[in-house]
Amino acid sequence: MSAPATFAQKALARSAGRDVSVAGDLEPGTLLTVRPHVVLSHDNSAAIREIWLRFEQERVVIPERIAITLDHAVPAPTPAHAENHRIIRDFVAEQGIANFHDVGRGICHQVHSEEAAVLPGQLILGADSHTPHFGWLGAFGAGVGRSEVAVLWATGELWLQVPETIRLVLEGSLGSDVTAKDVALHLISHLGADFANYRCVELSGEAVEALSLDGRAALANMMAEMGAKASFVAPDEAVRRFVARRLARRLGVTEAAALQRVEESVLLSDSEAEVERTVTLSASEIEPVVARPPRVDDAVPVSELREVTVDQAFVGTCTNGRLEDLRAVRDVVAGRRVARGTRFLVVPASSEVLAEATRRGWIGEILAAGVHLGTPGCGPCMGNHLGVLAAGEVCISSANRNFRGRMGNPESEVYLASPAVVAASAVAGRIVSPRELERDPQERREDGRAVAS
Repeated sequence: MSAPATFAQKALARSAGRDVSVAGDLEPGTLLTVRPHVVLSHDNSAAIREIWLRFEQERVVIPERIAITLDHAVPAPTPAHAENHRIIRDFVAEQGIANFHDVGRGICHQVHSEEAAVLPGQLILGADSHTPHFGWLGAFGAGVGRSEVAVLWATGELWLQVPETIRLVLEGSLGSDVTAKDVALHLISHLGADFANYRCVELSGEAVEALSLDGRAALANMMAEMGAKASFVAPDEAVRRFVARRLARRLGVTEAAALQRVEESVLLSDSEAEVERTVTLSASEIEPVVARPPRVDDAVPVSELREVTVDQAFVGTCTNGRLEDLRAVRDVVAGRRVARGTRFLVVPASSEVLAEATRRGWIGEILAAGVHLGTPGCGPCMGNHLGVLAAGEVCISSANRNFRGRMGNPESEVYLASPAVVAASAVAGRIVSPRELERDPQERREDGRAVAS
């Protein structure tokens, strides 16, 4: 009889063609030859193509499993970026890759979630370090290098080690002003940026189960900043129906038929499975926090940074550019104005998010506050364009990384926070929480100093 198995053991066993019912016999560290259900890349696909060409193949072997999205530098900010995009478009057409999303569709992780490109229990490998994002769907998502993706294009297979599993359990309830981003920053700061190196992080507990779908995506995504190879949140009925609706639309089948397919794909971790460690934390102890540069694991309460002035605020990225995040921005800025001397950029994670926020009237209210709206995509997150910082400038961002030079200038500083805190800071011109704005609702900034008008 097989030993109880973790989600990672089951997911990798399935992708290796093994019997999932005996996945518990796969010891952590076991090397498996896996065949991922989806192989993801983005603007780096042109570079991957150059590596793939060394295999001297005319055709990729898994065109139906390749997913490519142009999202990192869109629209193209330079001739070099434009040429890169042209090469990718030509390659996609030549190889018959149907799962391709061009400029403006949005960020790969958000788009492939919306498109139900990967189902619960499936394996997605991507040439992007935040591929653990797909753990919110109950899928095994892992980042790999460009060379590994080229190998997958050429062979359809790759070696992967079965990772150890860490269970993070959040007991109790979160405070009303605490978001999934605060939870992630708290966990990373409490446990360390290398705590989960090459581990699968299983997230559970009352506080996790109570998160919205957007919140679960943010939390799973940020586990990459803890070093996780993959993350996992057990897919409940809300997740399964979310995937089923979108799968039905993509395949042109009934939602009932799609739901059956989703249910058959789901894999759950056995509660009695052996794991490396279990960490249980109280959700009630978590408060809104900000990660100070240049480390994502240096988070402190918002109140400790209220004297830090802000030149730029940014809400977006694969971590926090979803509908819930735009609602948080709208709730903070409606009826207010961005502080004089502060720029506030909002970049939706996808065209679907932008369309829905527009339909609900939020975009108009956001723009009325003096916010700048960017094309759906990664925006300034990695310092390519749409908000590169000048030397000495400070940005507060809803992104996932704040190391020196992350947003294009090693002489600037990037603080990380939830969209609500970012929006409040944009209005105040300094780092504050929305609660502080509520205490002084007319706050604005003149001559670089916060005053009440």
